[in-house]
Amino acid sequence: MSIIDPNAHDRKGWHAGGHHPPVLLFLTGAAGDPGALAGVEVAGFPLQLSIIDDKTELGPNDLRGAAAAVIQIRPDDDEGIQRFAEIAAATSTPLLAAAFEPPLAFVRQLIRAGAHDVVPLPLDIADLEASIHPLAKEFAARKRSQASGHERSVMFIKSEGGVGATSLLSQLTTRFAESEAAAGREVCLLDLDMQFGDAAFVLGLRPRLTLADLVEAGDRIDGELLRSTATDHPSGLKIVAAPPEILPLEALDADHAFRILDLAKREFGTVFVDLPMNWTNWSLSLVGRADIVVMVTELSIPSLNRARRQLDLLSEQGLGNIDVRVVVNRFEKGLFKKLTRADAEHVLGRQVDYTVCNDHATMSEALERGVPIAHVKRRSALGKDLDLLDGGLAAGLGLER
Repeated sequence: MSIIDPNAHDRKGWHAGGHHPPVLLFLTGAAGDPGALAGVEVAGFPLQLSIIDDKTELGPNDLRGAAAAVIQIRPDDDEGIQRFAEIAAATSTPLLAAAFEPPLAFVRQLIRAGAHDVVPLPLDIADLEASIHPLAKEFAARKRSQASGHERSVMFIKSEGGVGATSLLSQLTTRFAESEAAAGREVCLLDLDMQFGDAAFVLGLRPRLTLADLVEAGDRIDGELLRSTATDHPSGLKIVAAPPEILPLEALDADHAFRILDLAKREFGTVFVDLPMNWTNWSLSLVGRADIVVMVTELSIPSLNRARRQLDLLSEQGLGNIDVRVVVNRFEKGLFKKLTRADAEHVLGRQVDYTVCNDHATMSEALERGVPIAHVKRRSALGKDLDLLDGGLAAGLGLER
């Protein structure tokens, strides 16, 4: 078997941030002009041609590192068809068969043997592109899954409106996304506050597609639609924005909410979810699937009391074993403050996990400009508190950075 690899000078196999793997062509010399393949790519993958004959015995090791492989078979070669079926059963590399004027019965036989498709010879690049394109989508999904390494979700709930939960979440997730991007992973923010969500807005984004498009899609939603709906932030964060108009909370049901969350985790790995203030069956059900729940409250008796009531609700619903982290936002220290961290823990009946200082000027400017706070003030107590929260959640999710 001889190899003609027009991309051999730069082919090193795929890795994160590296080259794409090749599509391997195992064809006889009579299958076409090998020189016509020089520098050609199909669906983003370079072609690598190997000249074979009837005596060539291919095995799974010959396909190692490939995005897909195309193997030429004669319609009258029963042994070749059997070898093709054995290879297909022994490898995860997608296989295509190639043949001159393949009859329909032969095509069906190859499909049953494990072929993803059968392409006619002489090889036409447009035909090959059409056959490889669906496999490219599957490869991209596998690549994202390998890069993420896990599927996790963090639900943000708030004790009451106005505690700054969305502002805190938007600033936290941009930092989280930057750290994850350095590790080759992605982060998504799902704004499921269907009536008052504005996470994208406070980050200076004006999405063309939003959660409303996913709701309207119903059962047609898939990973590709979800990814196209997400808006990219410069930090690397992917944001599925809340609808521009107020929708009834009943527009989303539990099954659809589960599907959106599961697809987001599959596509991006780590998913942060901003839930609406008012509880619904679907939002409570989503909390039951969370890896971590973050309760955001303020250092005031009414806010802490409402946080306590919601924590009690989770326990009453059998969700008391969930990892819940309490964050006191806009926290102020000082000898003359009426309430302390100890007071907050007394009202809550549990410990406070994190505090985020009250730096109104820095946070307000960041929100007005739609940028991360680090763009406003490189080093700040607010930034340090967010870093502690970021690191704590990453450790809780089992992420190594």
